[in-house]
Amino acid sequence: MIRLGVLSDTHVPDRSRRLDPQILARFKELKVHAILHAGDVSSPAVLRDLEEVAPVHAVRGNRDWFLLYSLPAELRLNFYGVPVLLTHGHGDLLTYLRDRVYFKRHGYQLQRYQTRIASDYPDSRVIIFGHTHHALNLWVDGRLLFNPGCAHLPNEINDPPSIGFIQIHPEGTVKAELICLDH
Repeated sequence: MIRLGVLSDTHVPDRSRRLDPQILARFKELKVHAILHAGDVSSPAVLRDLEEVAPVHAVRGNRDWFLLYSLPAELRLNFYGVPVLLTHGHGDLLTYLRDRVYFKRHGYQLQRYQTRIASDYPDSRVIIFGHTHHALNLWVDGRLLFNPGCAHLPNEINDPPSIGFIQIHPEGTVKAELICLDH
């Protein structure tokens, strides 16, 4: 079985001074084989800290344009034949700006992201994304939409900081859970 630690939106140092030590401790405790970071890393030091636990796969978020521009916008991975897509979820610059205007006018709607993410990646059985700061562990039509939430900050509805854990078994079974962090 492959054990994956999943996180997003660490925002170090722009919103948090350092990576929460609970994250590294939990990933060590879970004995993860790899760590997937769904963007808004903000600092290369975060990736170095995570690499002390397990190999890291990371994508570029909307806050990673300067220091981590070399990160890909998305990664397609495969574990035991299970196609996994890793993205931040903010889309290209035009999509990001349209979303900002929409949210200012109509308020935040998580369903909007879920629909777009699912339709953008029809060939992936597991779609991991961040950006929204809202944790999500949802199976839709045999596909997992997974957002580990924000690793440091409570969101606007005061959900606690969270990370994720995904297990993929050799026969293709996928199990996912969200892990709330103390704050």
